[in-house]
Amino acid sequence: MKFRKVLSLALATAMTLTLVACGGGNSNSGSQASSDGQASGEKITLQIGHVEAEDRSTHKALLQFKDELEEKSGGRFEVTIFPNSELGGDEELCEAVAMGTIQMALPSTSVLTAYNEQIGVLDMPYLFNDSQAAFNALDGELGDQINEWIGGNGFINLGFTYNGPRCTTNNIRPIHSADDMKGLKIRVMSSPVFTDMYKTLGATPTPMSFSELFTGLQQNVVDGQENPPTLIYASGFQQVQKYLTLDNHVHNFLAVLTNEAFYDGLSEEDQQVLNECVANMVDNQRSIELEDNETIVGKLEEAGMEINELTDEEYAAFVEAVQPMYQEYQAKWGSEVFELAESFNQ
Repeated sequence: MKFRKVLSLALATAMTLTLVACGGGNSNSGSQASSDGQASGEKITLQIGHVEAEDRSTHKALLQFKDELEEKSGGRFEVTIFPNSELGGDEELCEAVAMGTIQMALPSTSVLTAYNEQIGVLDMPYLFNDSQAAFNALDGELGDQINEWIGGNGFINLGFTYNGPRCTTNNIRPIHSADDMKGLKIRVMSSPVFTDMYKTLGATPTPMSFSELFTGLQQNVVDGQENPPTLIYASGFQQVQKYLTLDNHVHNFLAVLTNEAFYDGLSEEDQQVLNECVANMVDNQRSIELEDNETIVGKLEEAGMEINELTDEEYAAFVEAVQPMYQEYQAKWGSEVFELAESFNQ
């Protein structure tokens, strides 16, 4: 698996070098330079990596983004998309963008805690009342703050796509309370907050790359995992998981990371076109994800999963159970970022 990822990254790099050597990369000595330093007639290679399946909202929206960007730029941008962890997991994609091996990736915001742990506020369970409150926060001051926090690492963020409401699955028993979590080995992302959440609820959190998760579930390395229903279905986890609990503990997002040197090397005109197309992609992807989520739970049930929908009282009990985490992290990070996030619940 790792060999294939390394090979894919090597091929992506070779593709970039070949385009440059042929005059088709981000350097074209035969073109007249614009006032911003970008050669006006050159082709701009944009390679995008993500971990999700091709029938997911992320990939669907990226395909439309590719068409729009290539059309609006008059063919100056040439976009190639690498889905299904072809270029590695989220952590590897962040590194690839920072190094300029690829120009763009859509990792979960959870892995960005490696660059600034306060970004983990987005992983706090039951932080937002609903998806719209989360959208408003990420499109507003909270999103601006996160973009500042990740600055200086070789990439910038152009927007936040929606990865859906995260829910818990497992193979052992239905989950209706924190007591039902006890002893379950749950796969989590490399995020301290996710780890603390499941510890607080009595489970055993186990960090694991998403690209290794299906095999880990199949071989009972872990009892369960947590992801949005749409991603659970697209990844085929219904084949290796029995119970789905609709706890909606986190409204999760992907960052649209772009290599900083690549972006700064674009002309103002090309930056504007890219920004506009990313904004349209974000809106489009969120709509697709919300629509897909409405129907996918039924498909998971048809596939044999037992669906556990929490009552209002059960949901409130989970919210109460994680309150010690809020006390801990407010003492660690200060109350301001929590107040900012929660202000969008009004």
